[in-house]
Amino acid sequence: MKTDTMKIKNPVLRGFHPDPCMIRADDTYYIATSTFEWWPGVQIHESKDLVNWRLLTYPLSEKRLLDMTGDPDSGGIWAPDLSYDNGTFYLVYTDAKVTNGAFKDCVNYLTTAKDIRGPWSDPIFLNTAGFDASLFHDDDGRKYLVNQYWDPRPYRHPFYGIMCTEYSEKKGALVGEPRVIYKGTEDRLAEGPHLYKINGLYYLFVAQGGTGYAHQSRVARAGSLLDPFETQPGGPLLTTLDAPYHPFQKAGHGSLVQTPAGEWYFAHLMARPLHHDTESAIDPKGFCPLGRETAIQKIIWDEEGWPHIAGGHNGLTEVDAPAGVCGHNGPEKAGMSTNAGEYRRTQDCPEKDDFDDDKLNLHFQSLRTPLNESICSLKDRPGHLRLYGHFSLSSAFTQAHVARRWQSFYFEAEVKMAYHPKSFQQFAGLTCYYNTRSFTCIEMTWHETYGRVIDVINTDLSRSESVYEEHPVPVPEHAEYVYFKVKVQGIRYQYFYSFDGKEWIAVPRVFDSAKLSDEYITAACGVAFTGAFVGMFSVDGQGTKIPADFDYFCYRESENTEGP
Repeated sequence: MKTDTMKIKNPVLRGFHPDPCMIRADDTYYIATSTFEWWPGVQIHESKDLVNWRLLTYPLSEKRLLDMTGDPDSGGIWAPDLSYDNGTFYLVYTDAKVTNGAFKDCVNYLTTAKDIRGPWSDPIFLNTAGFDASLFHDDDGRKYLVNQYWDPRPYRHPFYGIMCTEYSEKKGALVGEPRVIYKGTEDRLAEGPHLYKINGLYYLFVAQGGTGYAHQSRVARAGSLLDPFETQPGGPLLTTLDAPYHPFQKAGHGSLVQTPAGEWYFAHLMARPLHHDTESAIDPKGFCPLGRETAIQKIIWDEEGWPHIAGGHNGLTEVDAPAGVCGHNGPEKAGMSTNAGEYRRTQDCPEKDDFDDDKLNLHFQSLRTPLNESICSLKDRPGHLRLYGHFSLSSAFTQAHVARRWQSFYFEAEVKMAYHPKSFQQFAGLTCYYNTRSFTCIEMTWHETYGRVIDVINTDLSRSESVYEEHPVPVPEHAEYVYFKVKVQGIRYQYFYSFDGKEWIAVPRVFDSAKLSDEYITAACGVAFTGAFVGMFSVDGQGTKIPADFDYFCYRESENTEGP
């Protein structure tokens, strides 16, 4: 029977999955991505064929490994580096404590595990010299840390170069003096270094140009780590700066992997912009509420030993899978041990989660701190997710907030919630969230005149307003549950509510998806690196921690249609 070569369909990780570090350990590929202030830290996806990917684990899931309490928006985990050597997984990660201004207070750590699912060792402090640190394992057994080297002097460019320091596994520390091995090109902003030794030469892959539309990936090489690194001639390995109509933009920051058959692939970040149709557009190239995503390109090597993106330096939306990966619907021919259909079904969160399991689905995350039983419980009211009210959605400390990524420009998210507030300082519901300064939510709260009510709040760059103001929607006294829904339609989205789950009433306000994007936040506030989330929250400003009980959460991708 004739089979077709499968295609890698980009992006392979949809929604906010930036700074991919891709490796192969035996017959399995892994991609580690940045999670910034979202907890747990570092997402790791796995694949047997580079085509089908599923979320596997979060290695930084204990406070002994990561404490982001008080970390700023877009702080936390930057550009994790995953590597594998002699049966051990190594994870290097940056916890960014200061993001805006002349200083970058970043702490780089190393943890190891024999199994990718853990347990992971207590973290080893490495340095605070910069961010985007990665570990290189040389073939003579020595190891080296490379990282972006930050310069806080106001009269110098802050991106000083790429620093290399030897790491002693025996001492569990960096040893010797650090050296700057590469300064980058005139495009500057060299970061995200990954070092490889290929055919006796040292290849350094770096990101340049910043994280916006000028982003790119560059390559340099040297005969030894003591020699000067020579930049690959001919321009960037990867960029879409010169292709404004390419469906992928911001292409850059990535890492290299070799298949067992000797083929080479490059995982990199990119973004898909939505183009605004109003004069208020901040960036003419559009907004990316899904955040920076992960794509994979095939690498070919020229006669001079330099790498190139197959199909050109802008990259392709579809790429040939590795040799031997064939079929129509599943990856079973690639030697995947899991049933192909099951594997594909578990790539994403199930459409409807009834909260009948004893653990949250992996695709749900919280902000900065673990969801212990005093914040979140699946046991206190069986069949429900109970969130005990904590600080507001503007807090950089403890929020009772469980959310998942926007992964499509067209989707609906729906919840069924039981809640009995007794103060206007208590509110819970459904939110579309970018960070502590920009989010919207539909909520139940309490009003002096009406009792329990539904309101919709828009927080735009820290300025909050109510859609209903002094006339919120009263909740019927007999209603044990209310239903909330958000319908995302590209550049706009709208909330709905219901008291029976059948008849939906539209909120008389349409919101702008662009305001949940890096581009919008960066123009107003500086650093912004994440993407839009949708989820459930509970706030109690009185500190009594009253619970909100969610019977289900539904996320369903949809077509471009109108109405509820």
